[in-house]
Amino acid sequence: MKVLLIKDVKTLGLAGEIKDVKDGYGQNFLIGKGLAKLATPEVIENYKAEIALKEKLEKEELERLNKEKIELETKNIIIKKHNAPVGIQGSVGNNDIASAIKEQFGFEYDKKNIHLDKPIKSTGLHEVDLKLGHGIHAKLKVEVIGVD
Repeated sequence: MKVLLIKDVKTLGLAGEIKDVKDGYGQNFLIGKGLAKLATPEVIENYKAEIALKEKLEKEELERLNKEKIELETKNIIIKKHNAPVGIQGSVGNNDIASAIKEQFGFEYDKKNIHLDKPIKSTGLHEVDLKLGHGIHAKLKVEVIGVD
């Protein structure tokens, strides 16, 4: 019996491979546990179409992330905080930066993806790392402006 592996099977092969296995092993274990499907022409064609669609969507997402990275790196993110005798009142954290990105650029990122060594407690230009996804990082320039 020929089966198309949907998931990697340690002793048999990798996902996407077509393997010739004994009927009982194929039917009861591989197909029964959702590790494989019976390798009919329709199943193989559907699997190839599904893989092509995933690759296309991933390519489009990478292009979108790279465009966002370029846009985020070319402009400063401006955050206004009240002045204090020394520096600013409070500090600028991940949440403030995520909100400013959403307001100023329209991109929504989780505050967990923003890396600050320590909270920003002074006015001026500060560099911050943002993980966009798929291994793409953007170096943001956050400009903190003190207002009265």
